[in-house]
This record gives sequence, C-alpha cells and structure tokens, in this order.
Amino acid sequence: MIFTLTTFTQGQGLNVGDKVPSFEALTDEGSNWNLNNNLEKDYLVVYFYPAAMTGGCTAQACAYRDLNNNLEAKNAKVVGVSGDKPENLKFFKKAHNLNFTLLSDPKGDIAKKFGVPLRDGGTYKGEFNGENFELSRDVTTNRWTFIIDKEGKIVYKNDKVDAAKDSEQVLSFLEKNS
Repeated sequence: MIFTLTTFTQGQGLNVGDKVPSFEALTDEGSNWNLNNNLEKDYLVVYFYPAAMTGGCTAQACAYRDLNNNLEAKNAKVVGVSGDKPENLKFFKKAHNLNFTLLSDPKGDIAKKFGVPLRDGGTYKGEFNGENFELSRDVTTNRWTFIIDKEGKIVYKNDKVDAAKDSEQVLSFLEKNS
C-alpha cells in the first residue's frame, strides 16, 4: 500500500446544526446520486473512509452492512464516500456483499464540502478469492462520519472514528435520538 501524508484540507468543517451544501456523485453502479434526492428518510448517514478493500475500511463497511437492517428500522439510509473510482467501489461492494450505496469522490470535492481532511491517494494491491487486484485513487480521506436529518442539517459528527465501532455508535445515537 502506498499513501503519502500530504494534507490538502484541515479544519473543523461542518458541525452539528450546519446545513450541508448540496452535492452530487457517481455511485458504485456508475449512476448519478444527488443529496437533495436522498433526504427522504429521517436520517442519512454519510461516512467517509480512506480506501476500498483495505483492512479498516473493509471492517467498517462490513459492520455497516451487518447493522443496515437495524439502521433502516430507525429510518436511516447509509452511504459511504471515498476517493475511489466507481469501478473500484463496484468491486468492493460485490466482494463484501455490501447492501448500501458507495459514492465516488475522486477529487475530494465532497470531502472538502464537509471539511474532511484529504491526502494524496495511492495504490492498494491485494488478493481476494485467489485473484490479485490493484486499486488506485487520486485522494484519500480521513475517516469521519456524519448524520444528516431530513432538512439537510448535521445532527451528528464524529471526526475520531473507530472503524470497527462506527456503525454501532451511529445506531446508538439514533436509538437515543429518534
């Protein structure tokens, strides 16, 4: 795995109570996704992760997959955002049977809107089901999670995410606040 530590953005970014600026992205299926068209549920969980198929990111995504029914029961929808290209995300989603949408943010434009720090991307080489793969990205984001309400306002922010516990913390917040 090759990642450099050049940081493109720093700072606090969006905070609880802030309105999220509208954004669009390509999904893991290559279709257009728009924030304003995806606020139909009470909550939208937007989690940023560094790189598809890496250890922590896989643990985080699989935990969201495993708790997705519980999150949906709280009227929440999950989307994961990374600097990976749609074809990388499609591979990641299929490899781990993920049951939620992944958004491609190849230049870090979405991350910048939220204030999520970025670094130079890199290439991750690995093996899955006996086959070698190589995934490259231009940017890598920090691991941050937000929950957005129906009005498009941030109701939860975690900029010190523990990959394995993120989905449990989100679900706990929703259970206490819905």
